[in-house]
Amino acid sequence: MTAGGPIPNKRLAFLEKVTAEGTEDPLAWYGLAMEYRKLQRWDEALQTFTTLRTRKADYIAMYLMCGQMLDEAGRRAEARKWLESGLTVANAKGDSHAASEIQSALGLID
Repeated sequence: MTAGGPIPNKRLAFLEKVTAEGTEDPLAWYGLAMEYRKLQRWDEALQTFTTLRTRKADYIAMYLMCGQMLDEAGRRAEARKWLESGLTVANAKGDSHAASEIQSALGLID
């Protein structure tokens, strides 16, 4: 590694490659979105969460993470929509733990 050069993000590169190849694994899409979130690449994270949502709408964790990310980015109306959708999915799946976490996140936006 050269001094002052960017530190390669191997996880990001791997997840970008796997998702570009069209994997159906929701964990790969979720992981990529979370990497973008960590780097504060909000639009890329949102695009990736949205892609995951179209592929696997019942992947509950994405709703909470995307909602929190959008809130962090100051996009409260979008955050509320993601969280409310997540709450609906969690309730439909009978996942009271996830529903409780999403409800708490919604409470923080109010």
